[in-house]
Amino acid sequence: QLQLVESGGGLVQPGGSLRLSCAASISTFDFYNIGWFHQAPGKEIEERAGVACITGNGESTNYADSVKDRFTISRDNAKKKVYLQMDNLKAEDAGVYFCAARLGSCDWQGVWDFGQGTQVTISS
Repeated sequence: QLQLVESGGGLVQPGGSLRLSCAASISTFDFYNIGWFHQAPGKEIEERAGVACITGNGESTNYADSVKDRFTISRDNAKKKVYLQMDNLKAEDAGVYFCAARLGSCDWQGVWDFGQGTQVTISS
């Protein structure tokens, strides 16, 4: 059974950086596309939005317009981990970040298996 565990969240100042990690527990990890989703403060969990996705072989990535050129998604299949490097953080980036996995394609509207999330707080 696929399990995803996020880590790396915390408190950071505007303009700062954080690196989130997602560890998976399935042997066929490299079959799965991995995405990062953002739940903004005050929003319901059903309203979380995809911000970055990477294919199973790591050769293709895509990003939401709001994070392009600031966030970078990467993966290490040998370690069964995916990372989200977040730079130049803005107030609107605050919230809970979820790692998620699915087969097939990086379709943010598709069905995903989610982790429990990690909190990102941005404050000066």
